[in-house]
Amino acid sequence: MRLDKYLKVSRIIKRRTVANEACDSARVTANGRPVKASYQVKVGDALEITFGTSLLKLEVLALNEQAKKENASENYRILSRTGRDID
Repeated sequence: MRLDKYLKVSRIIKRRTVANEACDSARVTANGRPVKASYQVKVGDALEITFGTSLLKLEVLALNEQAKKENASENYRILSRTGRDID
């Protein structure tokens, strides 16, 4: 699954276009390397997303094409958060 779609389906970023822009701005890394929106996410990937001064590190647990709001967080596990609250 493409990274921009994964971020949207998992509800980490609200809109796919915003996820695409974050990737293009090098604010998203996978396994320590900056990646484009077309990066193919795999289970076990470690993602780091920068939101302004905040940093969210997470691990990909599942790749679901669709997820309900209640189940979206089952696609990833948060490893760490820094900065202001991200919710």
